[in-house]
Amino acid sequence: MILSGKEIARRMGKEIFIDPFRPEQLNPNSYNLTLHNELLVYENRELDMKIPNPAQKIQIPEEGLLLEPNRLYLGRTNEFTRTDRFVPMLEGRSSTGRLGLFIHVSAGFGDIGFAGCWTLEIFCVQPVRIYPNVEICQIYFHDILGEYELYSSGKYQNSRDILPSRMYQDFEQEKKT
Repeated sequence: MILSGKEIARRMGKEIFIDPFRPEQLNPNSYNLTLHNELLVYENRELDMKIPNPAQKIQIPEEGLLLEPNRLYLGRTNEFTRTDRFVPMLEGRSSTGRLGLFIHVSAGFGDIGFAGCWTLEIFCVQPVRIYPNVEICQIYFHDILGEYELYSSGKYQNSRDILPSRMYQDFEQEKKT
């Protein structure tokens, strides 16, 4: 079951935390999250899962930044979210999707207990200009049935920065076992 916007508001500060929270960003069954003014781009064309891939930060100026097709940009939300009671899910807004702008390539599913700013995997079909602080995606919350454990991975928890893939740590763990 997905929480309504009114239910999200009722649980703010208790079972759901969004910082900063602005009531005007609340929707009937979700909350709009905004884009931070930095992006991360990988420096190499070829990426390797087993190693940290070098990346550089770029600023999104107030006048906007034109994104190139067929290039992955990592962004992040301005908002820090946390819930130990619900499963957070992230989706692009329909208005961004209608511009051919994908906000999460494959990772819109959050784990219960995740706390942090969301890293966004941004990809566009054709050139599109983006702006800092735009309401770019939405978070919604699912109830969970049955016993559960909270997300405890140290790879991405409590981040306030854009985080590139840390999949290489999975391979390092395999070597230890």
